[in-house]
Amino acid sequence: MSARTYLLAAGAFAVGTSAYVVSGVLPAVSAELDVSVTAAGQLTTAFALAYAVSAPVLATVTARWERRRLLLAALLVAALGNAISAVATTYPLLLGGRIIAALGAAVYTPAATLFATALRPPAERGRAVAIVFGGLTLALALGVPVSSLLAGSIGYRWVFAIVAIVSVATALAVRWQLPYLAGSPTVPLRERFAVAADPRVLTMLAITVLGVVATMSVYIYVVPLLTVTTGLTGSAIGPLLLAYGVGAIVGNTWGGRATDRFGSIPTLLATNVGFVIMIATLPLTATTVPGAAVALFVWSVFTWSFNPPVQNLLLELAPSGGLVLSLNASAIYFGMGLAGVLGGVVSRQRWACSCCRRSARCSAWWSSA
Repeated sequence: MSARTYLLAAGAFAVGTSAYVVSGVLPAVSAELDVSVTAAGQLTTAFALAYAVSAPVLATVTARWERRRLLLAALLVAALGNAISAVATTYPLLLGGRIIAALGAAVYTPAATLFATALRPPAERGRAVAIVFGGLTLALALGVPVSSLLAGSIGYRWVFAIVAIVSVATALAVRWQLPYLAGSPTVPLRERFAVAADPRVLTMLAITVLGVVATMSVYIYVVPLLTVTTGLTGSAIGPLLLAYGVGAIVGNTWGGRATDRFGSIPTLLATNVGFVIMIATLPLTATTVPGAAVALFVWSVFTWSFNPPVQNLLLELAPSGGLVLSLNASAIYFGMGLAGVLGGVVSRQRWACSCCRRSARCSAWWSSA
């Protein structure tokens, strides 16, 4: 693969860290802004829903934009949102910063995926998609655990500031290193959205939503959850998050190669079988530190091998790609939004108290949640 494809992945790392970083700094945000853990978790929900709603709209509005200029603008908007998040002193302002960052991410990820596939022959399309999504997995492997570690030493504000700086640096590299790539020809809005009426496309989008809900309803709250199940706190949880992130890299790489070799549908079926098994057994395996590390790694492998076959199958169904990838991105983040809400509801009712280890609504738990 060319260095340009990896540059697109670097941008995905920047916007991916922007999307997932709240999971790593959740306790710090909750403590500094004096809001509950559940309320802090809704920052991820706001990001996800803003992304889900805006992705297809912005893809349509910017369809004729030259692709390099579009990627540059998207990264700068993401940087602005993270800069606002870094200086926000109130929860509403931080919420606004997350929404602005989501708008940049909503444009970048589908456009970068389409750009990467345009740079490679059809036989390498699965691996090209996997490399771009590899930036997102690296955000989990490094961005989230590192942000969790940094939040305790330099504060979560500097974490957001660093994400903004990385976004600007990547934007400059995009401007100077990527080739010119024309936008899509003018197509009526009704024709653009006709692909969404295809039952096969709708089925794939529904699968995406359900898969993300199943994963992110746990992952958004994984730091306080691991505190309860393993007894670890603060920076000690970082290695467990790293295990999940390494699994994401392995899974994403395997998913791309398997898609090119075996096809989208066989890979997707294998991924879902493994995913279901891991979700079903997670309450039994993540009760000790070694068990949690192994469980998070394997769970992540199956979770992140999901994206390449889905993206490739959608491109097979709609070769023009731009809108259908935006719709799938919307499905991913709509699932994240639902997961934030559902996970928040469950967290207030089911998590064990961190002091008594019982599923009880004791005063210590409610004061922290």
